[in-house]
Amino acid sequence: MEMEQEKMTMNKELSSDAAAYCCSACHGDETWSYNHPIRGRAKSRSLSASPALGSTKEFRRTRSLHGPCPVTTFGPKACVLQNPQTIMHIQDPASQRLTWNKSPKSVLVIKKMRDASLLQPFKELCTHLMEENNMIVYVEKKVLEDPAIASDESFGAVKKKFCTFREDYDDISNQIDFIICLGGDGTLLYASSLFQGSVPPVMAFHLGSLGFLTPFSFENFQSQVTQVIEGNAAVVLRSRLKVRVVKELRGKKTAVHNGLGENGSRAAGLDMDVGKQAMQYQVLNEVVIDRGPSSYLSNVDVYLDGHLITTVQGDGVIVSTPTGSTAYAAAAGASMIHPNVPAIMITPICPHSLSFRPIVVPAGVELKIMLSPEARNTAWVSFDGRKRQEIRHGDSISITTSCYPLPSICVRDPVSDWFESLAQCLHWNVRKKQAHFEEEEEEEEEEGEG
Repeated sequence: MEMEQEKMTMNKELSSDAAAYCCSACHGDETWSYNHPIRGRAKSRSLSASPALGSTKEFRRTRSLHGPCPVTTFGPKACVLQNPQTIMHIQDPASQRLTWNKSPKSVLVIKKMRDASLLQPFKELCTHLMEENNMIVYVEKKVLEDPAIASDESFGAVKKKFCTFREDYDDISNQIDFIICLGGDGTLLYASSLFQGSVPPVMAFHLGSLGFLTPFSFENFQSQVTQVIEGNAAVVLRSRLKVRVVKELRGKKTAVHNGLGENGSRAAGLDMDVGKQAMQYQVLNEVVIDRGPSSYLSNVDVYLDGHLITTVQGDGVIVSTPTGSTAYAAAAGASMIHPNVPAIMITPICPHSLSFRPIVVPAGVELKIMLSPEARNTAWVSFDGRKRQEIRHGDSISITTSCYPLPSICVRDPVSDWFESLAQCLHWNVRKKQAHFEEEEEEEEEEGEG
């Protein structure tokens, strides 16, 4: 009886503590409930460093090195199929499967712009989605302004059924069940930029030039789309970076349209009391800080969890996700990391040092990048190649792993698709094979040795 009472007491304490907890790695951005249908992994134990005696300003870790708990609900209706087989709180990549809480009804179709070869696939896909699957199709308004589409009378009946939106003005984040991309890797990056919170599942068709992130072939799109709608698909969770840019106001008034600040940031905040302007971005590939048009070396300080770890003197530095490790970072000499590895990569661009090698840090750390006091010029920063802006003395860029990964639908599974992309797109370890010895040569060698 005493043991049963102790168990009941413990259960009550656990339920009260677990009723709602705040993901500390996200700095209190979200509060989660244990009653949520799918939550990935449980809250990780944080690693703490005891402060020095007599010092209250010493840094103290309060976040997990694994990074924040990824949000495993994607858009209004999709989530990861729950699987208890986890390794170190990280789900086995081969077991990550997509499932739907309700049947998807709305789809966002993203088409590569200024590419006439994509017009016919775009028309076929949209017609199939509307007529065969009875889905609501969203497209960007400028897509329908293409002269080839506007002048096509046979496509007129379908075109009237489209729901349109404008980037940076219309918020469609709660209206899209899943996304289909037609084009190259840039379409996937663009899809990521449209969703600053939870991202619906993304199905990317390879119709561009490289296609490392777009595994699907368009030849059998009907059956492939049907499988995804039925929930029969593997998914890889591509981690993103949460980037916060804080700038000092220098006598310039910032225009704000529909809750969007300068450069189109969806999560912009303005604190007039302290003279700071804050903007926030979700980044799929990389944050690039470079010297811009200046002929001088860039000179930026890199802090990790409040400690200065190095000063970059060179053309710049790349902070990338595992997904971005095969992009600009790979060209700058970095290693390639599988998307399921929880990590952040720091890669210098042409450093003026023979010993500055790229490094990989845990996903849970927070990086802060600022101009060095000795810097002779300003720096420039871009996010997945977009929203490029100047960084001056007193400005700062804070980077950490986001709670909101991008769920990318796989053709087979996350591991097979990744190695297939390495081989097909980057020709990884392609070499003419060494010829084997002929039997006569082997016998002669053996006789010579005898």
